[in-house]
Amino acid sequence: LGARVTGLTSPPDYVRFRCMDFVDRPSPNFDERALPVSMIVLHYTGMPDCEGALARLCSPEAKVSAHYCVDEDGTVFKLVDESKRAWHAGKARWREVTDVNSASVGIEIVNPGHEFGYRNFTDEQISALIPLVASIKDRHGIGRGNVVGHSDVAPARKEDPGELFPWWELAKRRLALPTPSRDLIDPFWTHAGFLLAHERFGYDVSDPSKATIAFQRRFRPDLIDGIIDGECRAKLLALLLPR
Repeated sequence: LGARVTGLTSPPDYVRFRCMDFVDRPSPNFDERALPVSMIVLHYTGMPDCEGALARLCSPEAKVSAHYCVDEDGTVFKLVDESKRAWHAGKARWREVTDVNSASVGIEIVNPGHEFGYRNFTDEQISALIPLVASIKDRHGIGRGNVVGHSDVAPARKEDPGELFPWWELAKRRLALPTPSRDLIDPFWTHAGFLLAHERFGYDVSDPSKATIAFQRRFRPDLIDGIIDGECRAKLLALLLPR
């Protein structure tokens, strides 16, 4: 059982793997897509253990689901076929997309989350997640900027996958955007200017403080204070320039 990865190489060779196995755990919680897949949304389960999370994701009463769930030992459960719209993002927005569920593949990663004892994700999880994200990204032609966390698409409501998620492991394989760290220049935007740029990058800024925290959680996880400062402005500028 489970997903096992072999032959991972450093960039720029991308990610190569021989095979990937899934454990089928079908969820009844899905409907039809209204949009083509253009995003991957990463979550943590926020529950004490995997079995409890799977039970909820497969419960008709809960009305939540995801396409995949990655356990701490690296086992990958397939819950909903990618052709269907899983119910993982809730009320969310990213760039021009407001029906994020229709436009995304959702991946739940087993972790107790901030409520039940947030901890580092395991090496086995990340080793399973990398080829999973790579295959979805390639299959649907998803850009790195659209591989996002739940807190990115719902900053006013969500914190996952959180500041301990190792985005750099995806970024160094060109599976997600890297955190800008070199040649940073503070554009000295006003707070309103920062929020305008923040929205242009993709975030919902209707709650400015929560939107800033979500940005920091993703791109400056060592200091999450909701304060717009020179480092935040410089990182956001660096992220916008290639676009």
